[in-house]
Amino acid sequence: MQERIFNFNPGPAALPLPVLQEVQKDLLNYKGEGISVLEMSHRSKTFDGIIKDAAQLMKDVMGIPDGYKVLFSQGGATLQFAAIPLNFISQGQSADYINTGRWAQKAIDEAKKLGKAVNVIATSEDANFNHIPTDFQVTPDAAYLHITTNNTIAGTQFHTYPDTGHIPLIADMSSDINCRKIDVSQFDLIYAGAQKNMGPAGVTIVVMREDLLEKSPADIPTMTSYKIIGGKDSLYNTPPTFNIYVVKLVLEWIQNMGGIEKLEAVNRQKAEELYKAIDNTDFYRGTVKEDSRSLMNVTFRLPSEDLEKQFLSEALEQGMLGLKGHRSVGGIRASIYNAVPLEAVDKLVEFMTDFETKNG
Repeated sequence: MQERIFNFNPGPAALPLPVLQEVQKDLLNYKGEGISVLEMSHRSKTFDGIIKDAAQLMKDVMGIPDGYKVLFSQGGATLQFAAIPLNFISQGQSADYINTGRWAQKAIDEAKKLGKAVNVIATSEDANFNHIPTDFQVTPDAAYLHITTNNTIAGTQFHTYPDTGHIPLIADMSSDINCRKIDVSQFDLIYAGAQKNMGPAGVTIVVMREDLLEKSPADIPTMTSYKIIGGKDSLYNTPPTFNIYVVKLVLEWIQNMGGIEKLEAVNRQKAEELYKAIDNTDFYRGTVKEDSRSLMNVTFRLPSEDLEKQFLSEALEQGMLGLKGHRSVGGIRASIYNAVPLEAVDKLVEFMTDFETKNG
């Protein structure tokens, strides 16, 4: 069997090794019940315990205050791009969006497809999304302000969140959820595809104010209705049972690691080490303004595309996978999510130094 390699993929991404080992141990016979979670009824007492534990762990790990509900959905963040305007933009209303990259743009486009009025109150598109815009004003009567907190393609991240006053703040946190401690009460709704920091692809986590459930109109598709999904505690239809089980294990791993505060310290150490390796030479060039750099997705270029191809090939030979930048922008991207160990970054930095010595 091939030895495990360091996984820098942007998503689906690295999972904690202890989680994979736990899955492997219980795969055929979950806790002595004689079947796998993969085969288990979502109406069973055992799975009911799993999904309730996962929701409670999410509250414990994130420090979610009373008055919020945790939901598990399907369709990825992309379904939420449609669900949010369907649930919250009433007739005659508009919503504000900040465009910080491809996924923010897709959320905007989805709302427009539904015939909803959208105000793009800030964008960094004219600068190839190399920073988070800070000069904007929220529309006084907006249905909500939508932001994408971390941008996997561009490698940018909000380091402070907009103060929206009485306007609801909604955030796509797919690629940085639980990478650092946040004040959940700043947000009215948070959603995140699990496949980057929280589990396998196929389940989306939604954290929202419970009172917002009642805003769902009766005439929208069932699977986009927060009132219906929330009212049935994410069990209106068959949920992605195995994926939710793995999310539960990841949340337990976060607790065992010492909580988000401990993970944040390690994440900052990883990012600092990698950005230092980029900044200390002219051979590597960061693509993002320093005040907008992501803790999760570090993007940079080499002097030529030929050298980038060589870099990727040699990195893979040395056991480092997933460093190719998104096809729309090229370059190199190291996704250093929670489950990527510090040792992986140490090895990458060592390789970068050696590669420059040989090719600089």
